Amino acid sequence: MAESAHSRIDLPAGYRVGDWLLTGPIGAGSWGVVYAATHATDGGEAAVKLLPTHLLPPGQRASMEQLVRREVRFSLDTDHPHVVPTREVLTVHDPERPELDGATALVMARADGSLQDVLAAHRDSAPAPLPDAGRILAGVAAALAHIHGRGWVHGDLKPGNVLLAPDGGVWLGDFGLTVELDGTHAYVPPLGSLDHVPPEWWSDREGGRSVVRPTADIWAFGVLAHQVLTGGLHPFPGSTARARALAAQAYARGNATLRLEAGVPDGWRELITDCLRPDHASRSALDATALAARAGAPARGGPGRRSGRAGRRTAVVAAAVAVPLVAVATTAALLLGQHDKAASDKAASDERPPAASPPVPGAIPAGSDVPRGLRPVITAAARQCPEKEVTPAFLAAMLKAESGFDADARRPETDEYGIAMWTPSVFKAWAKDGDRDGDKDYMSPPDAIASMAGFVCWLDQEYKKKGLRKDLPALMAAGYRTSSRTVIEAGGVPDRVREHTDRVERYLRDYTR
Repeated sequence: MAESAHSRIDLPAGYRVGDWLLTGPIGAGSWGVVYAATHATDGGEAAVKLLPTHLLPPGQRASMEQLVRREVRFSLDTDHPHVVPTREVLTVHDPERPELDGATALVMARADGSLQDVLAAHRDSAPAPLPDAGRILAGVAAALAHIHGRGWVHGDLKPGNVLLAPDGGVWLGDFGLTVELDGTHAYVPPLGSLDHVPPEWWSDREGGRSVVRPTADIWAFGVLAHQVLTGGLHPFPGSTARARALAAQAYARGNATLRLEAGVPDGWRELITDCLRPDHASRSALDATALAARAGAPARGGPGRRSGRAGRRTAVVAAAVAVPLVAVATTAALLLGQHDKAASDKAASDERPPAASPPVPGAIPAGSDVPRGLRPVITAAARQCPEKEVTPAFLAAMLKAESGFDADARRPETDEYGIAMWTPSVFKAWAKDGDRDGDKDYMSPPDAIASMAGFVCWLDQEYKKKGLRKDLPALMAAGYRTSSRTVIEAGGVPDRVREHTDRVERYLRDYTR
């Protein structure tokens, strides 16, 4: 990968750009490097974004210079309380520093940090809305409505580009990918945040450039809103940005369902679902003005109001988009079984009105023998897989067949242990931290179950690649007992594990009646 121009900028404290003295770097991205700065006369604070282009190869330079001109124009033309203010634009003159001489410098208002910083601080917390979640999202939506109304599209909306001002204000920033609309769409280079671009971004490509429409910002807002309302959880499963992007594409093709986190309040859930419609055409029904009105409407119900545990609604969306709602509490005490608390929770939930929508396909039935403390853990694990066959009911059937839900199950003669009967050496290859405690332990039910979900999800995908699409639950159960290669070579369930897979299928039928 070629080294970027800004990666070679290393300026000492006190370096002067216009009337601003740089005090130290505070960020860097694809389009430049940002330094904290103070005014040489009055000591006022600012952020100075340096945008060098002259050291790039000729082909890249032309594209980057166009992007810089676009960002400068947008920054100077835009005045809105939720868009980061740009105070002035300067050109750096320093022949002794060829890496910087001729660079453009944007002097902007200084933020305290970004939304990404706040989400990172909540990474190890249980899923819950960030403080002031509604106010933050209303500010972002208002900024989008403003820039769309002026004929621009942001093109790279993500938590890192939402800045938090010292006075509590919310600013949308980083307009390196911002495009001015020409008719119904515009073009930008194939860059950006892979897990915040809409599914059609990957196919709407012309001449190596990506088509960007206003609905791209609508999609990105839906992703960002889900993150803000859950403390950072992405609405599409995957441990990497690329994996989450692939899951979004599977959803857009109708091969997977949209699964929003259980704690997202109903009003926000409806708005996020509309933002995440699977294609540009269906998403275009919601423009940024309507988005801002809904995001800022107090009567719609703020993020502080959470649905009851048993009374949460399930929405079935057009284009085969179902939204399973799951709880994600996974503490050790819950797993060991707090029967009195569970009984009181059930009694309280029974007093709430029943859900108006049909139950989620594959959800664990309320009257099943699946331990109550394990149900949210199993459900949370299942939602990490985009394949429709990997449901909570299927994982529950697997666990019952493997261990009878016994967290201390042991089979030393075959080197298998725990609720998911992992072989320790195999577990290492698939291990996930299901309870977010920093460890990955095959004897920990959350870790073991999350890892099982990841493994069977991979099995499901491998079988489909090989054309094995019938009886996938049995094939996954067989692969978990043997290996993917054994099942693929047999063209189905090997005879030696047939009794086991029959048991899994029987339990699955019990859990899906």
